[in-house]
Amino acid sequence: MEPVLYVVATPIGNLRDITLRALDVLAAADVVAAEDTRNTAHLLTHHGISAKRLMAVHQHNERSAAEKIIALLQAGQSVAFVSDAGTPAVSDPGALLVQAVLAAGLRVIPIPGANAAVTALSASGLAGPHFLFYGFLPNKSAARRTALQALSTHPYTLVFYEAPHRILECVADLCAVLGGNRQIVLAREITKLFETIHACRLSETEAWLLSDSNQQRGEFVVLVSGAEPQPGLPAETLNTLSLLLEELPLKQAVQLAAKISGANRSELYQNALRMKNPEQHDNPAHSADGE
Repeated sequence: MEPVLYVVATPIGNLRDITLRALDVLAAADVVAAEDTRNTAHLLTHHGISAKRLMAVHQHNERSAAEKIIALLQAGQSVAFVSDAGTPAVSDPGALLVQAVLAAGLRVIPIPGANAAVTALSASGLAGPHFLFYGFLPNKSAARRTALQALSTHPYTLVFYEAPHRILECVADLCAVLGGNRQIVLAREITKLFETIHACRLSETEAWLLSDSNQQRGEFVVLVSGAEPQPGLPAETLNTLSLLLEELPLKQAVQLAAKISGANRSELYQNALRMKNPEQHDNPAHSADGE
């Protein structure tokens, strides 16, 4: 083994979802750095790999652990890094470690494998050609709605991770900000015994989750269809309007967006109404001045 850092993807559920190359690297590396050494010890044992020199690298010690790993690499040892599940550094520890190793002039080799977001997307049936992976939304509702407002005009499939204890709140905020007509796919317990992939309209999601408490268990990948393109206004203008609406009253946001973009104020106003009340149709009684 070369004295490099191997970033190794591991299963997200089913322990057989690991590549032959990943098993070779884990068996041959001098040190296995792991987010949780207990989980990794179980994985190694399952695949018949003898006990290794395990060291913990997680979000609370990643910077200090990186220094130790750099010293190991400089001493000619090979290190394999794994997170608890899936691909490291994707909504998981690892990015700071990789950054430090590269900054030290050392080599990093990725060992690809399972990833929850891509796995869920492949089985979602959402046919848009592009997707935006966001990861975890903010914990608090107000911050979550602000983040969603900034994403509301994007035409891409939106991909989030969510914990079971927040899934109902998250879905409520998605519906409030993005509107109930969008398609949503909830993928939970992917590759595990109780794997569920459910597609419906956003407005129907809360009722489905409440119909069976078991559907609220497990880690979720949440996928939401992108915004429908609004004729006449480019995406950049709509994004500018969306950001202004976060900070200003509707009328002021429209006026400033018109000055910035040169777009028609009436058109901007109608789009602003849709952003504020996504489930309501345009109201022809409203004028560009909000009267």
